[in-house]
Amino acid sequence: MADIPTSVFLHSDGLKGLSLHSNGSLEAVDSLVVCFGEMLIDFVPSVSGVSLAEAPDFQKAPGGAPANVAVGISRLGGSSAFIGKVGDDEFGRMLADILKKNKVNNSGMRFDQNARTALAFVTLKADGEREFMFFRNPSADMLLHESELDVNLIKQASIFHYGSISLIDEPCRSTHLAALAIAKQSGSILSYDVNLRLPLWPSENAARKGIMSIWDQADVIKVSEDEITFLTGGDDPYDDNVVLDRLFHPNLKLLLQFKGRVPGVKVKPVDTTGAGDAFVGGFLSIFAPDTNLYKDEKRLRDALLFANACGALTVTKKGAIPAMPTRDEVHEILKHE
Repeated sequence: MADIPTSVFLHSDGLKGLSLHSNGSLEAVDSLVVCFGEMLIDFVPSVSGVSLAEAPDFQKAPGGAPANVAVGISRLGGSSAFIGKVGDDEFGRMLADILKKNKVNNSGMRFDQNARTALAFVTLKADGEREFMFFRNPSADMLLHESELDVNLIKQASIFHYGSISLIDEPCRSTHLAALAIAKQSGSILSYDVNLRLPLWPSENAARKGIMSIWDQADVIKVSEDEITFLTGGDDPYDDNVVLDRLFHPNLKLLLQFKGRVPGVKVKPVDTTGAGDAFVGGFLSIFAPDTNLYKDEKRLRDALLFANACGALTVTKKGAIPAMPTRDEVHEILKHE
C-alpha cells in the first residue's frame, strides 16, 4: 500500500505546520494555469522490478512534469495551457495532439526542426519507485528561445507553473527567467515544483545553485523530503524548524512538502510516475479560482485532501498523462475515506 501525504507551511498571516486530513467537496472554476517547461516521451517497462537491460519491452507514454500538470488540471475540469518546445518529428506532433485531445491550450508549443523530442526510459522497481535514463543531447525542450514565447498567453495566467529542469541549459534557462518576469509583472501567482533530476545537471552543486536561484520569487513551492535534504545539505526534512528556517521566505504563500508526515489516500502502487504532478494539478485546479484559500484552514484542508486523492489514483496506473484522474474518479475514491 502507498499513501500520498502532505505537509504544508503557510505564510505568517496563515497557520503554520498544519496537519491536514478532512473530507469535502470542491468545484473548480475556469482560471487559467499556464505550465512552462518540458514535454517528452516516457518509455516504461512492461514488467516491474527489472533493470532497463532486463526489460522485455517498453510502453511509450507522454510525460514531462509541466505538461503532466497541465493535463491533470484539464482532466479535473480546470483551464490550462502549456508552453514549451518539442521536435518537429512524429513524437512532437503526437504530444501536441495529446494536449489538444485533453483540452489543454497548446498554442504556446514550438517545434524545432533541428532537434528531437526528448525521451526518458523509466525503470519501475518492485516497490513502484523509479529510475531514469534520459536522451536529450540536446533535445528540443532545451532550445526554446525568448523570441518564441507566447507573451499574451503568459499574461493571461492566474497561475504560472514551472519546474527546475528548464533552468539547466541555455537558451531555455534565459527563456524561463524571461517568462517568469512577464508572469510576475502581470500579477500571476508563481508556482514552483522542484522536480529534482540530478542526472540532468552537470553536478550536485550546479543543481542546488540552479534550483535555489529562483526560490525567492515563488509564491507556492512543492518539494519532497528527499529534495529538502538535498537543498539543505543533509538536514532532517521532517524538522519544521529546518524547513521554515532554511526554505521559507517572506513572500511565500505556501510551501507544500510532498510525502510529508500527514497520511493520505491509500492505494496499491503500480507506477509512481506522475504522482507529484497529479497532486500539483489537483491542488492548482482548486487554487487558481480561489487564490486566498491558504488563509482558510478548512478550505485548505479540503484542497489538499483532493490533491492527495489525485496523486493516489495516478500511481494505480502506468505512465503519467494516461493515469491522470477525472474529477468524478477523485470524488469516488474520497467517498471511501
